[in-house]
Amino acid sequence: MKIALIAHDGKKADMVHFLSGFRDALQSSAIDLVATGTTGSHIEKAGFKVEKLLSGPYGGDAQIAAMAAEKKLAAVIFFRDPLDKHPHEPDVQMLMRICDVHNIPLATNPASAALMFKALTQTYGT
Repeated sequence: MKIALIAHDGKKADMVHFLSGFRDALQSSAIDLVATGTTGSHIEKAGFKVEKLLSGPYGGDAQIAAMAAEKKLAAVIFFRDPLDKHPHEPDVQMLMRICDVHNIPLATNPASAALMFKALTQTYGT
């Protein structure tokens, strides 16, 4: 099972902190992580194994959307920064629309992501 991880610049530390709370569950489960480039670098530096794609503004959001459309993802966690402007906002909206069209669970904040992760690690844990 593969989960995609994305975080706007102001939320990358939140993503690493969030994942740290699930370190044991992730290490003992069949969950693979994939992330946009810069988010993936932060996650990797924190000691997690992650497949890194392009950076979001350079097509990483679109790569994750394509994976969602092809049913290659079990879920997407996208920590968005609602208080900042993002030049690639159309890509963000496209990713969210693709998740809705293909019924891919999408969490956009730590509270909803925690609920999703708890359910997924219980379901797919070893």
